[in-house]
Amino acid sequence: MANENLARAQRAKNDEFYTQYQDIERELQSYINYAPDLFRDKTVLLPCDDPEWSEFTRYFAQRFGELGLRKLISTSYAPESKRLSTPYQPTLFEQDAPQYDPDKTNVRGKIFTLSEDITHDGKVDLADLQWSYMEGDGDFRSEEVCRLRDEADIIVTNPPFSLFREFVDWIFEAEKDFLIIGNMNAITYKNIFPRIAANEMWLGNGFQSGNAYFKVSSGDDYAEGVYNEETGLVKFRNCHWYTNLEHGKRHESLKLMTIEENLRYSRHKEIKGKSFEEAYPRYDNYDAIEVGFTDAIPSDYDGVMGVPISFLDKYCPEQFEIVAFRTGADGKDLVYSICRERERDGSAILQSTHPSMSIDGLMNNPKDTQVNGKSRYARILIRQRQSLE
Repeated sequence: MANENLARAQRAKNDEFYTQYQDIERELQSYINYAPDLFRDKTVLLPCDDPEWSEFTRYFAQRFGELGLRKLISTSYAPESKRLSTPYQPTLFEQDAPQYDPDKTNVRGKIFTLSEDITHDGKVDLADLQWSYMEGDGDFRSEEVCRLRDEADIIVTNPPFSLFREFVDWIFEAEKDFLIIGNMNAITYKNIFPRIAANEMWLGNGFQSGNAYFKVSSGDDYAEGVYNEETGLVKFRNCHWYTNLEHGKRHESLKLMTIEENLRYSRHKEIKGKSFEEAYPRYDNYDAIEVGFTDAIPSDYDGVMGVPISFLDKYCPEQFEIVAFRTGADGKDLVYSICRERERDGSAILQSTHPSMSIDGLMNNPKDTQVNGKSRYARILIRQRQSLE
């Protein structure tokens, strides 16, 4: 149900999902552990943010000195442009400020900046945050925010799910480092997967146990069990961090069993006790074997393998290569398209609607991922690096 609820939110342009502080702290710490000076003397931009509510702003403001930041910039989107389900109510923080203007507060974005100790207490922190109204509504595509993007070194945020494709293009246009949150199915987008295959972006450390909790203004749009009335949080299992910042998990090799060990000891009934041909069938139209589970990848197989898109959460570029190709063995393009999602057996199925658009390395048209005439789910084609040496 989490997939359907997130998809419904995207279609409705319901993009008001506030990330929890502990999730931000846990994710950022994995990059800092890998590169302690990552943020030193850097300007960090938090666009598509709401600094008065955002835990992103609080995290970086509280750790400004510890991280060695040069400047922190947060921008918010005008309430009138958000399609909020309830009327916007300015906070006391905003209303008590001398620059508060009731005529501007609904139609203008706000910009918060932090760079110096204006309270003269010997440290730069949340108390030194300054704000003003923007000229426009704070849309990340505006000239105003584009100038801030160009000034920044690193962009960190939870962008609108409905604009994720466009937001990624916006970042790459300026060639910036980034850490953002998106739907796991974004892996299949035509402007995302080629960048992952080219090691221009990758998955981050990830949410605790794969569970992402976001605060929302209303739980009316969610099915039972997704929204918790007591905490005001919704739970999604198909969200992930996307980044081009290095972290330790990205370089941890998967510990794998051999073909023989998988057939004897695998925890999957589809593998254990089967013959190799039964456990790892070949595709009808491509010279690769089907590996339905990431932990069932055989360590001693040197050919091409089709694996679930969730494999990317364990992808180590030193251990595996994502295979690039245009056509299958039947001579037809393995296509990618802007696709619709539906639920079947609890998983999101991707169906092609625009066969003119193609993509390297991803088999996501059911007609192109068949074993014995039966369709398979979206698959990424990989092979082990040692087989290339």
